Amino acid sequence: QVQLVESGGGSVQAGGSLRLSCAASGFSYSAFTLGWFRQAPGKEREGVAAIYIAGGTTYYYADSVKGRFTISISRDNAKNTVYLQMNSLKPEDTAMYYCALISGRVSPWNAGAFYPSWGQGTQVTVSS
Repeated sequence: QVQLVESGGGSVQAGGSLRLSCAASGFSYSAFTLGWFRQAPGKEREGVAAIYIAGGTTYYYADSVKGRFTISISRDNAKNTVYLQMNSLKPEDTAMYYCALISGRVSPWNAGAFYPSWGQGTQVTVSS
């Protein structure tokens, strides 16, 4: 079955950087979307970035992270690892970060309710 395992979270000061990883396995979709979502206490879950793989690659970013976050993917046979490089972190980036997977593509890309597979999350805390 699908497994998504996030890592790389931690605590940093504002302006710092972190790189999150999500090891995705157990699927053989010819086309798929791996997304990063986050949820802060008392706030709704929001899409941060996503990558759609179908021959070519399409990248999606939330406006709030454009220019600061970069999503990328490493593919090795049956294992895909998606990364989220987060630079110039702000206190408002503090949240639990989750990766999620869907076969094919969903519109809009940040409609989390349509993603059937989720990881357990990794905490990111940015202090001012």
